[in-house]
Amino acid sequence: MATPTLRLLRERFKGSFLGVLARPGSESLIDNAGLFDEVHVARPEGVMGPKRLAQILRPRRYDTALLLPNSFSSALIARIAGIPNRIGYERDARSFLLTRTVKVPRTPDGRWLPVSLHDYHYNLVARTLFAIPGVALPDPNRVIPLPAGRFMELTIDDAEREAGRAVLARAGLSEADDFAMLTPGANNDAKRWPVDRFAALARHLVDHHALPVLVNGAPRESDLANELVRRADRPGRVVALPALGLDMHSLKALIARASLMVTNDTGPRHMAAALGTPLISLFGPTDSRWASVPTRGPEIVLKADPSLPLDLFANDFPDRCSMDRIEVNTVRDAVDLVLGRVARRATTHS
Repeated sequence: MATPTLRLLRERFKGSFLGVLARPGSESLIDNAGLFDEVHVARPEGVMGPKRLAQILRPRRYDTALLLPNSFSSALIARIAGIPNRIGYERDARSFLLTRTVKVPRTPDGRWLPVSLHDYHYNLVARTLFAIPGVALPDPNRVIPLPAGRFMELTIDDAEREAGRAVLARAGLSEADDFAMLTPGANNDAKRWPVDRFAALARHLVDHHALPVLVNGAPRESDLANELVRRADRPGRVVALPALGLDMHSLKALIARASLMVTNDTGPRHMAAALGTPLISLFGPTDSRWASVPTRGPEIVLKADPSLPLDLFANDFPDRCSMDRIEVNTVRDAVDLVLGRVARRATTHS
């Protein structure tokens, strides 16, 4: 979600040494992107965690730290590392550790404004590193949006493509096969569309579009993926990926090849948006404005209550915006529409 802003930083400060501090596992999302000169990978575990991470950064003698996370610990790490300029949002009681702060945009009644993360990151940079001396900035409660035509980035190398082919083979598919991906998981059970509805959608994809279905999920979501496969009742045509050696590297390659992804509000949705995979995204009870993304391919966003007025937030109405209010027929119609567009585009290009 930060890559559009990071690309703009790279372009603006071409002669600067840019480093990033990333948690283990996340570095695979930014490898080979050309966004940084160095990636430091570490996790701030335990009481001494911030000090250990600061010791990793200190030898590079960075002069500026741009703190994209809102956490207190990220500001503490930068301070201990001796980085003189520390920029971040005024959050988590950390202002005294920062040298330049930006207020979090709020609604007129004082609540946080629902802002997508790509705009949130850009707003921070636009008000600090990109600000022009003497030029007035918009009100702090107005977000400076990411410029049009900027997208999230995700690279895939040859090793990752080979890893994707290996997972495909274990799923009984060849490199020439088209397929759809379903992502039934989420970091919060309330954000999950019911598994029986995902199963009904899988049957529709197999029976009416002749598309095999790969069910995506983290290892901890194996039971959920297996339950979807069982309920779909299309042996060999609906396959669960968690038991086939899926990891972040092969997942990127598979998402890039998919004809369609239907997903809850998850990390794989963001990956699909960055790779241009056609998307149908299901939202509830989280307000979709928190997670809007600049997509390279087509996306249909289906909300649990599309009639909710814009001055109300879906998060405040968990019953009215419950995921079970999204009907199978609604998603099925969106699938038919997107796949029809994809088929017409492929025919035109051929």
